[in-house]
Amino acid sequence: MDERPPNRRRGPGETRAGRRPRTPGGDDPLTPDVAPGSPEDDLGDPEQAARNICLRALTGAPKTRQQLADLLAKRGIPDDAAEAVLDRFTEVGLIDDASFARAWVSSRQAGRGLARRALSAELRAKGVDPETAAEAVQLVGDDDEREAARRLVERRAPGMRRLDRQTATRRLMGMLARKGYNGGLAAAVVREVLDEVGAAEDDGADVEFDEESALP
Repeated sequence: MDERPPNRRRGPGETRAGRRPRTPGGDDPLTPDVAPGSPEDDLGDPEQAARNICLRALTGAPKTRQQLADLLAKRGIPDDAAEAVLDRFTEVGLIDDASFARAWVSSRQAGRGLARRALSAELRAKGVDPETAAEAVQLVGDDDEREAARRLVERRAPGMRRLDRQTATRRLMGMLARKGYNGGLAAAVVREVLDEVGAAEDDGADVEFDEESALP
């Protein structure tokens, strides 16, 4: 028995399937609205557009003034409007290159073990001025840098036990160089750690020999 529902008249604008056609910015959940101030908006008010762009950029993570200036230029914001907004954001503390630099140094030195030279290069690449970058990098002392280098080598050294001493030294020093460490510090730390690893392996071999010689 055919139990299909009876035909009914379609309402105004309704399709044969009983759904209204989607319209840009309408109520259809599959068609997202264009958010106010998005890059698609008409830049009739450049300063308002610049504020919206900067606020969205800062929502994800802190940015330097230069990073935001580059973003505004890429979006076609006029220089005078961009400068006005960047000055205002700096005034109220939404842009703070000194704070950004300190946080960057702390995070990258602890997480990646970067030396001061590498940290300075990264800050310069993000548009932090040399004086501000230098002040932030001074938070990392000589002892901090040496300890970070040692941790890096200690993590890598066990995987190089099958290599000869010269090859292991070359690879470990290359790794430290890529992290920004100077040759003198790198050589001293690598030699120190490899000496300790070698001594530990020798002690283990002696113990194994003593145990075997004690067998009847």
